[in-house]
Amino acid sequence: MHKFLEATAGQYMTRAVQTVTRDTTMREFKNLVDHADFNTFPVREGGDVVGLVTKFDFLKCFAFNPGRMVPGYDELLSRTVADVMTPEFIYVDPATKLTRVLQLMVDHRIRSIPVLDAGQRLVGIIAREDVMRALAASTAHG
Repeated sequence: MHKFLEATAGQYMTRAVQTVTRDTTMREFKNLVDHADFNTFPVREGGDVVGLVTKFDFLKCFAFNPGRMVPGYDELLSRTVADVMTPEFIYVDPATKLTRVLQLMVDHRIRSIPVLDAGQRLVGIIAREDVMRALAASTAHG
C-alpha cells in the first residue's frame, strides 16, 4: 500500500488523450465514442482545454423532457459538443498524488480527470481504471 501513497497522476495517466472541439457534432462524437475506449473527452480550443464532454453528456441529449417537443434523432445528432459539454471541470497536475485523485473521483463521482501542466496544457488524463491499476501494482507481491 505504501507504493500507492507515493504514486502520482503523472506516473499512471494516459498520455495519448483523444480530444474534441466545441463544434464537433454529436454524430461525430458518437462515432468517436464507438471506436475509442474512453469515457471523457477534453474539449480543446487552440491549445487550451475549455471543457469536458462525456458519454453521459451524449445520453443527456436524448433524455425526454415533458412539455417539450422531442427533436428527431438526426436533429439531435447535429447538435454540437458546445451544447452539452461541461465548461467547469476538475483537473490535476502530474505531481498530484493518486490518493488525492481517488478522493476527487469519489467525492464528485467522476470517472476521468484531465491532467494539465503548469502552463495549463493538457498532458494526459487519469481514469478510474488507471487508479485501479496503480492499486493493484502497489499491492502485488513480487
